[in-house]
Amino acid sequence: MQYPEPIAKLIDSYLKLPGIGEKTATRLAFFTIDMEESDVVTFSKALVSAKKDLSYCSICGNITENDPCVICADKTRDQSQVIVVEQVKDVMALEKMQEYRGLYHVLHGVLSPIEGKGPEDINITSLLRRLQQNSQIKEVILATNATPEGEATAMYISKLIKPANIMTTRLAHGLAVGSDIEYADEMTLYNAVKNRQEI
Repeated sequence: MQYPEPIAKLIDSYLKLPGIGEKTATRLAFFTIDMEESDVVTFSKALVSAKKDLSYCSICGNITENDPCVICADKTRDQSQVIVVEQVKDVMALEKMQEYRGLYHVLHGVLSPIEGKGPEDINITSLLRRLQQNSQIKEVILATNATPEGEATAMYISKLIKPANIMTTRLAHGLAVGSDIEYADEMTLYNAVKNRQEI
């Protein structure tokens, strides 16, 4: 049996979301149909607003309603440090920590030859231009994920920055809080030993 066209279109729309398969898309479509009409209208307005009213900051690449974003516009933040992250959601995660008061730069991806992503496909050029134009920046903290692609991207960026005599650091990697050594992989253990600290 085929679904009526409005349901089929809704299922197809949900299938475009990452990690959503046929069963989940169908479940979400029927859940949406059972919602109050006012909730559906609010939901659809939120989708349109998120697409229409948000853009990327011309300085750091973070998602924002205004350009520059609130972080880049905040002159009370430490202008000497920039954390380089892969995605906007990484900025949100670091901001929740409420300890870092510097600036950010969002790459919008990582180098991945398998996926055909080179330096021109991510936000590296604007980072280099930013470093050339802003003499206040003294440290770049590379906070890409501890994946082969994230590590390769961090190494590539560090080599590009080196001639500028700007200190380049990397977030420490190692054992997560609450994890057991016996279940950690070799790379995690290696990083934990390598990045050990005096107590």
